[in-house]
Amino acid sequence: MADASSPQSTDPVLPSGRALNRRSFFVTSGLVTSGLAVGTAAAVTGVPGTARAASGRPATLPTDPFTLGVASGDPDSDGFVLWTRLALNPLAEDGLGGMPDMTYPVEWQVSSDERFRRIVRRGVAAARPGSAHSVHVELRGLRPGREYWYRFRVAGHISPVGLTRTAPRNDSFGPALAMAFVSCSQFEHGYFTAYRRLAEEQPDLILHLGDYQYEYKKGVYNSPGGNVRDHEGPETVTLANYRQRHAQYKSDLDLQAAHAAAPWLVVFDDHEVENNWADEVPEAGSDTPDPAVFRERRAAAFKAYYENMPLRRSSVPKGYDMQLYRRVRWGRLASFHMLDTRQFRDDQACGDGYKDCAAASDTARSITGAAQEKWLLDGFRRSGARWDVLGQQVFFAQRDNTDGPVKKTSMDSWDGYVASRDRITKGWLDAKVRNAVVLTGDVHAHWASDLKANYDDPNSTVVGSELVCSSITSGGDGADSDPASHPFLKINPHLRFYNNQRGYVLTRIDKDEMKADFTTLPAVRTPGAAASVKATFVIEDRVPGVKQTYLRPYAAPKARAKSERDIIQETIENETARP
Repeated sequence: MADASSPQSTDPVLPSGRALNRRSFFVTSGLVTSGLAVGTAAAVTGVPGTARAASGRPATLPTDPFTLGVASGDPDSDGFVLWTRLALNPLAEDGLGGMPDMTYPVEWQVSSDERFRRIVRRGVAAARPGSAHSVHVELRGLRPGREYWYRFRVAGHISPVGLTRTAPRNDSFGPALAMAFVSCSQFEHGYFTAYRRLAEEQPDLILHLGDYQYEYKKGVYNSPGGNVRDHEGPETVTLANYRQRHAQYKSDLDLQAAHAAAPWLVVFDDHEVENNWADEVPEAGSDTPDPAVFRERRAAAFKAYYENMPLRRSSVPKGYDMQLYRRVRWGRLASFHMLDTRQFRDDQACGDGYKDCAAASDTARSITGAAQEKWLLDGFRRSGARWDVLGQQVFFAQRDNTDGPVKKTSMDSWDGYVASRDRITKGWLDAKVRNAVVLTGDVHAHWASDLKANYDDPNSTVVGSELVCSSITSGGDGADSDPASHPFLKINPHLRFYNNQRGYVLTRIDKDEMKADFTTLPAVRTPGAAASVKATFVIEDRVPGVKQTYLRPYAAPKARAKSERDIIQETIENETARP
């Protein structure tokens, strides 16, 4: 928390006269790149090695290089990662952001107050051309359970200010955790207003569960009603392509606000490389069908992903391999098991899409690979956390789209890897995990479900809970609905909620319950929409399954009601429609 001695009279004031608090200051003021920061620049002028670049030439830059904002991530009890990337021209075709071909010393500061009067750590990091002038600062030795503010400085330019925090002590629960999770932000399909609204929620931690950026060239992947803005450059295949695409996304001020508001835990899904890829297998109809060329593409995508995310050194790619799955402890309250369901999976059974496929139940098939599965099961046995949370990409619970004896499920989800799902579910049961919760993205809609020991038996024991966030923009505006009328919930009684608007999920986790607010926006095709809660679900300690405590009333339009078949088809197209 901020020191109690911080003066209150100097807080900026909105036009209404209402004082801004320490977090909304950064969100509403454009993240503060002047004024306060410039006024305290003298505090870092004594840092060694700041006068000249590594080449010995003066470290000068003609304009602001902090066009991509700042970020933090992977917090633990004594530190976190700080990130920024220098770019004078983010959309430069060579992916290097218009930066000179030289190394720049970037000063960084961490403060225990938002005015940077109590700087607790400082240093210099090198922004090198070979890393697209990205900077990763991995900090240790800070106090647990504390808020910290951070910023960067190079060649006389001051970065935006970010807010981050350390996790509680490993032997402490700490206060309740405000954790949000998001996925699927297709730049062309809408404005990133949901990121801005999320920043305004003042979360302690944000999880991004994949599809942070999309690979398509302009106008290839279209949302209903048409795209509202365009991708720059061709389909991303080369390192330059991926760097340019990440920079275009990071240039969005709403996304910058969300990164600056809290530390993030990130994992990729498919579109950070290519739609529906699996291990070393490209998608059908790929721009890079040759396996050797696809491996080169994967290596380029992974390098650009690391350069643009607040990840630790342990995640630095090695060629076309990247260590992304990892475990983050939030004291005794929660263990976040962040999974990678792309890099080690067997290829999708029976091709992509919804299929009735016997191979999906083959016990030899895996979505995680053997090493990651063992790591996860070992983590369950050693956890001791009140809540064991799986942050991962694709739908975990069974979703049959056909009412009757034939079972048609998505081959790109855990339904395509039934034995893998069964082993992991059995793993948390055998380990006597107190509360197992799966967090999911990918499908461009909000869902909530009970996890079952046997999905084909309606009376089977409930053994966990799944919360699925909608997309930030992917799929366009969508529409509100009455979840009780969705045929998926009738076919699959363990599915408890559905909504097809864009948004995010904000949770509050304490020792007694996890409360999840499914938050939606009425539109993303126009900027500035307000956010509201569509439904609230609670998971009680030691009571697996989701319990609805609030549902926003639904006013049905006067238009002709859709048939169940039409609703099912529309749902499938919303989550699977691709070029």
